Amino acid sequence: MELQANNSPFTQEQTELLNRLLPTLSQTQLIWLSGYFTAKQAAGTQVVSSDGPSSPVSTINEASAPAAVVSKDITVLFGSQTGNSSSLAKKMTKKLEEQGFQVNLSSMSDFKTNQLKKLQNLLIVVSTHGEGEPPDSAIAFHEFLNSKRAPKLEQLKYSVLALGDTSYEFFCQTGKDFDTRLEELGASRLTPRIDCDVDFDESAAEWMSQVLESLGEKSAANLVSVSSVGAVASVATESVYSRSNPFQAEVLENLNLNGRGSDRETRHLELSLEGSGLTYQAGDSLGIYPQNHPQLVEDIISASGWNAEELVSLSKNKGEVSLREALRSHYEVTVLTKPLLEQIVKITANAELRKLLEPGNEQQLRSYISEHDLLDLIQDYKLEGVSAKDLVSVLRKVPARLYSIASSPSAYPDEVHLTVRTVRYEHKGRNRYGVCSTQLAERIQPGETLPVFIQHNDGFKLPDSPDAPIIMIGPGTGVAPFRAFLGEREENGSEGKNWLFYGDQHFATDFLYQVEWQRWLADGILTNMDVAFSRDTDQKVYVQHRMQERSREIYEWLQEGAYIYVCGDEKKMAHDVHSTLAAILVQEGGMTMEQATDYLIELQQQKRYQRDVY
Repeated sequence: MELQANNSPFTQEQTELLNRLLPTLSQTQLIWLSGYFTAKQAAGTQVVSSDGPSSPVSTINEASAPAAVVSKDITVLFGSQTGNSSSLAKKMTKKLEEQGFQVNLSSMSDFKTNQLKKLQNLLIVVSTHGEGEPPDSAIAFHEFLNSKRAPKLEQLKYSVLALGDTSYEFFCQTGKDFDTRLEELGASRLTPRIDCDVDFDESAAEWMSQVLESLGEKSAANLVSVSSVGAVASVATESVYSRSNPFQAEVLENLNLNGRGSDRETRHLELSLEGSGLTYQAGDSLGIYPQNHPQLVEDIISASGWNAEELVSLSKNKGEVSLREALRSHYEVTVLTKPLLEQIVKITANAELRKLLEPGNEQQLRSYISEHDLLDLIQDYKLEGVSAKDLVSVLRKVPARLYSIASSPSAYPDEVHLTVRTVRYEHKGRNRYGVCSTQLAERIQPGETLPVFIQHNDGFKLPDSPDAPIIMIGPGTGVAPFRAFLGEREENGSEGKNWLFYGDQHFATDFLYQVEWQRWLADGILTNMDVAFSRDTDQKVYVQHRMQERSREIYEWLQEGAYIYVCGDEKKMAHDVHSTLAAILVQEGGMTMEQATDYLIELQQQKRYQRDVY
């Protein structure tokens, strides 16, 4: 929109100059100018207007003058397990600060619940973990909000961004819980909740835009604060590579860690980050965008009777590629979800598939989704009549795979190491493959590149004090971040004691990084190491059994202020370890089970009990 000389206080020459200047300014520059003129007006400074050289700003036509706006205080709370919610909350905070808002950003685990009734604006960014459960950092806040102690919140305006995965039954359940409960307590929504699937970038951007608009982005843009200038200035120091713009990292090494005769294959990968500007800390993860198995892609095309070279459109207007390339590199074909089947039903007349989605068939649907992939669906429900373009249009983008980083940034600058177990199995007469793990094992050689990004995880970090003792529990590939922890503590000369519990199937073939652990033990970096090899004895022994055997010492370490870290399988291992920790507190600390449960929650709130589980 251009200024007109006849409806503004500017001369024709000034109007022309402004109309040439304004379209060239960035949003940040416009905000700065707005704040500058607002400050000038508040100070009574005079500027030239059409009325003459001594006319004050206050004489400018009110329709043209920026409205005076009072900055709003906003609290942004996040509950994050892998770091996605934390990252999005920080991004939202930066956007708000750039618009002049005063923002209190906090993890739910750090938020003082007695402050809740004092808030006027609250934004929640939270993921859902496991089977509809809150992430560790959100457990206490979730419990408080759903308890009788939660206050009435009629004064509160809020909005929720929920992260989840549609392949899970309780998709975005934690976000839904918060949204419903805040409404029950009398709060009103700034904007409707948005639920995000694994490809969350555009949905999250939409939520941010809606929230900014609801908060009055245009009027708030008249303000500028020191915090917003700092946020803008800091952008220059960030890497240009991110989740939405991955870095092509060269593979330096790709080795099998398992010995001959093992029925497992675990790859150790070393990748170069040189020139990327990407940085990480011990405890962070690396995201990789994988490619689907070539044979599976060919089988899908063949079963459907499609032409592999047919051009199909990529989502979000990103051009066209061949069908083969789309199925190989851009779309998920190994995981079925209920939303996907609901979309496919709309483009096919298959009555059996429609029946599967009818009320009352939830258990059958759940079972089918968990055990089958897109090729199964095409063959089982005779979908060969569906066109390639129609089917591709409802597939979701292939999600990145996150792997705990197995290297210390201090010990290996410009490198990142991973520990990845290859997934292969047979089902219904077909060989099945873990998408990324099999690609890394079979189709990636040193010298080739992988699209990667760093996923920061503030909820899984070494103690601030280098003297604090730590207990690390990581069977199998769950040991990866502890290789990073010990490498970092060695490089930094930390004096704190370190204790590792590690388990796998066989000592002779499955003892990952055995030489390094032995060196750290010999050098005194690793104080204790307890191992459990489940298939080497008649009775299976796991890490939780070793923990029980050392219960007295574990309790003593906890009394000394030890931090506990757990990494690995969430469904069984992490649950068993948690139960064992509670049992140790009962046995050695004389607590009731309720007291032990409360003690572990307190440890989580103090960041002395951290988990990276999946």
